[in-house]
Amino acid sequence: MLAQTVMLGEHGRKRAGQGDEFWQYRAAHAGDSARAIDWRRSARADTPFVREREWQAAQSVTLWVDPSRSMAFSGEKSRPTKADRARLLALALGVLMLKGGERVGLAGQPPRPGRAQVVTLANGLADGAEDYGVPDATGLVPLGRAVFLSDFLGPLEGIETALAYAADRGVRGVLVQLLDPAEEEFPFSGRTVFESMGGSLRHETQSANALRDRYLARLAERKDRLATLARAVGWHYACHHTGQPAQSALLWAYQALEGGR
Repeated sequence: MLAQTVMLGEHGRKRAGQGDEFWQYRAAHAGDSARAIDWRRSARADTPFVREREWQAAQSVTLWVDPSRSMAFSGEKSRPTKADRARLLALALGVLMLKGGERVGLAGQPPRPGRAQVVTLANGLADGAEDYGVPDATGLVPLGRAVFLSDFLGPLEGIETALAYAADRGVRGVLVQLLDPAEEEFPFSGRTVFESMGGSLRHETQSANALRDRYLARLAERKDRLATLARAVGWHYACHHTGQPAQSALLWAYQALEGGR
């Protein structure tokens, strides 16, 4: 299973704070109360030590996976669609967060803890009817975390609105843009018909290669804008290609969420 490739504890939840589990001893310093000192451990050394517990405050994490038709694209039969990769990442990330004691839910649903929530997540991932998706920010828990997985090729206004809504509630998170290698490389030439997955947009050209530079410039602008929007509200942005292993995107998203506490 993809989630098993990421080992909990290497980069995640270990930190001092309120909780019941022992974490580590550290040397006492000015400001520590006498009650905080572990006298049994301190008796074995020349300096007093404090016994720290592991931070265990559960977070609420909301996952939004773009259900739009544009996510059904794949440039090669051997590659997964953007939708398949997004669902895989969402489920694997959900499993990791649930194992870490977090509450997890899909957009529009209340985040819940426990193994049974994995089934709820899997059953809630469905296709939509729109050509391009808009992040669903409903149900975001104040001061919680969120993950938006999409190609983000639709109008930017919906993304801006969702991020502003999240920022107003103190929600931090990650934007994971998923693109097929063909969308990155634009390997088209000669007469070509470009059509959106839902058929609402269509463009025919006799010289596709003449469009390549303009297309790549627009795509670079889109990526830069997404990264800027994310930084402005304290989020993280990354672009993942469906031709790459899913593990790298999963590890990045997991680390980014943990680092955003």
